[in-house]
Amino acid sequence: MRRVLLVVMLVWGSVWAQSVDVNAIVKRSEDAIRGKTSHAVFEMKIITPYYTRTLKLESWWVGTEKALIVILAPPKEAGNKTLKIGNELWNYLRNTETVIKLPPSMLLQSWNGSDFTNDDLVRESSMVRDYQLTLVGEDTIDGAPCWEIQGIPKPEASVVWGKILYWVRKTDNLPARVEFYDENGTLIRHLEYRDFKVMGGRKIPTHWVMINDVKPGRRTEIRLLKIRFDIKIPSRIFSLRELERGR
Repeated sequence: MRRVLLVVMLVWGSVWAQSVDVNAIVKRSEDAIRGKTSHAVFEMKIITPYYTRTLKLESWWVGTEKALIVILAPPKEAGNKTLKIGNELWNYLRNTETVIKLPPSMLLQSWNGSDFTNDDLVRESSMVRDYQLTLVGEDTIDGAPCWEIQGIPKPEASVVWGKILYWVRKTDNLPARVEFYDENGTLIRHLEYRDFKVMGGRKIPTHWVMINDVKPGRRTEIRLLKIRFDIKIPSRIFSLRELERGR
């Protein structure tokens, strides 16, 4: 009887997992906070055991293809920029008026000393495109029922993470939590999405907290101040000429 029950549970679990379209769930989740295009102003607070830095940033995104991030404050860093076109990335340093092209390997490096990477900020990678997704369970995050989805890199994907666990809220298909593991299965960092409210005409998480799990006491918080989605963005914004003009 016990063996029969086990078989039934395994079969039911397989049918349950197959009945949920995890790719569609994750795509809706990513699209909800990205939009086809977007323009935002946000605050980034970098917190370590030794210091805290706060930046004010303005950004423009076109899907995962183009991105421009400009530092507005503090004054000593204002005017520094990061530009992404396709899979190419540049930094503009206002004080020296120089443009530096970054190699693809730098996408996974820290952005400006934060716990977010260049890849996180310019949105190069995509869960649906770069990972094989599997529904592994259900969970509750901050009182919200969630799907728990595992992402394993596809063979052709140029990504650094050995595994990603991604929680999506069932009620609104918004992301709740993301965990990033290296190839040895060690949890390196995790991202918590908080303060869900309507901004820019849609419900989104407005407070993002990236917590470093290998360096205790380190975290980086992003708070959206304003955002607009699916707007027309002049193509000239994403050009080296505009980058070199400074601000």
